[in-house]
Amino acid sequence: MNHENYTAALAHYWDTHPEWRDEATAAGHSLDTLPVQAALFDMDGVLFDSMPGHAKAWAQVCHEAGLDISPEEIYLNEGRTAFSTLSLFTRRTWNRDTNAQEVERFYARKCELFNSYPEAPQMPGAFHLLEQVVADRLTTVVVTGSGQASLLDRLMQNYPGVFDPARIVSSRDVQHGKPHPEPYLMGLAKAGQLRPWQTFVVENAPLGVRAAVAAGIFTIAVNTGPLDPAVLADEGAALVFPSMTALAEAWPELRSTFGLR
Repeated sequence: MNHENYTAALAHYWDTHPEWRDEATAAGHSLDTLPVQAALFDMDGVLFDSMPGHAKAWAQVCHEAGLDISPEEIYLNEGRTAFSTLSLFTRRTWNRDTNAQEVERFYARKCELFNSYPEAPQMPGAFHLLEQVVADRLTTVVVTGSGQASLLDRLMQNYPGVFDPARIVSSRDVQHGKPHPEPYLMGLAKAGQLRPWQTFVVENAPLGVRAAVAAGIFTIAVNTGPLDPAVLADEGAALVFPSMTALAEAWPELRSTFGLR
């Protein structure tokens, strides 16, 4: 990745969002940069290396109930609410949607399994990136499809001074999970009623990328799981990095694309 890649990605963003281009121009902003004021982060697979545990736990609880799924399916469907995820599997195997009681039972067991595993560590590179983002005085927001209390509680402990509990969007807050744009639209509101062109998103999941793109936000993907990076690009990611460490190392150059001096 280099400056030419970032410039091309920005030009593509403006070209595919003429309404935001016109709005930014009317507000007096140059189209040479994206005048961001906030950064919106997914949690699992971005801030915590937690997806292997989630995939393992979901696969086991579904296997116990007679639902045949693979861990890769969890990565492909990451970001959905528990209800949406489970309905995919019950429709395929049992030809019916799930229900609230079933989801509660499955999710409780899934959380029990997940919490029995070794604690998911910080994602390598995440703290270094966040240090730079905070130094640039950007508002930070977490937008996650998870309702996993153990991880949500750890955000403040593992990233002190970075996140505000009032600026977290989780599965508990939305009616429609990813890939619907609602979580990221709520993230814009929690960032200070910002416009899509005033933020960027960091995501690792295909459906999360789709949700952020549907919300009209410049989306950076980090491929921290086992998926082909083309899957993330195909969902509309403006840039795809192989890891959070790679994104953190690129920030000193990338930040100029965001009008940060």
